[in-house]
Amino acid sequence: MDERVAVITGGSSGIGASLARALTGRGWQCVLVARGEDRLRQVAGELGAEAEVCDVGDREAVEALAARVAGRHPRIKLLVNNAGVPGRADFLAGAPDRIENVMRINYFGGIWCLRAFLPALEAAAPADVVNVVSVAGTVALPPSGPYSASKHAQLAFSRATAAQLRPRGIRVHTVLPGFSPTAGFPEPSVLPKALEWTIIPPERIVRTIVRALEHDRRESVVPWWFRSMGVLQACVPGVFSRGLTWFSRRFVRQ
Repeated sequence: MDERVAVITGGSSGIGASLARALTGRGWQCVLVARGEDRLRQVAGELGAEAEVCDVGDREAVEALAARVAGRHPRIKLLVNNAGVPGRADFLAGAPDRIENVMRINYFGGIWCLRAFLPALEAAAPADVVNVVSVAGTVALPPSGPYSASKHAQLAFSRATAAQLRPRGIRVHTVLPGFSPTAGFPEPSVLPKALEWTIIPPERIVRTIVRALEHDRRESVVPWWFRSMGVLQACVPGVFSRGLTWFSRRFVRQ
């Protein structure tokens, strides 16, 4: 039986590290990718995983990463696009480089990783791709507009490639978590105390990812009731926008 190899970006903390623990316990060989070398190597060492330092927003670096990994593992059964950064900026006052960076990593990072690892995924078909997006991909919150925009784009990327790759033996699963305590998230300026009860542990998101893989679920929202917010914004955008304006003025920390 072929070795099951999973490449997980953002694998040094939060959802990525928790998923690596779960997959390792199920017999997977994990390749963890992150920018911070010290923490990455610590987590990889604990799990017997492989560590690869890479900025997924750098296309050339990602191509070099894929070449290195393919040299050891020409067949990749699972790619998890989990790397992400918080926006910590709005469209009106945010620093231009911060706005560009959140799109570069959250959106383009997934594209470059999928393209670079696609030959290895096809070689291992049937294979899977998991894109960890966010409920922010369906709901635009004013204080973190650039982050929401990057996740909207990532959601479109995930849905489009799901249709393209299914005939090629690669299943794409989109997971949209709510607020989770991982590096940089949730942002204190966005999440008011009134909503701190909605923070969910990474382990719950990991269980959803595993179920998506096992039961071929194409799109999962965690927790499920966050899906209603996206439906409301799509169906009654004017009413929803006025509600967001009121909510931001009343509850969001400045």
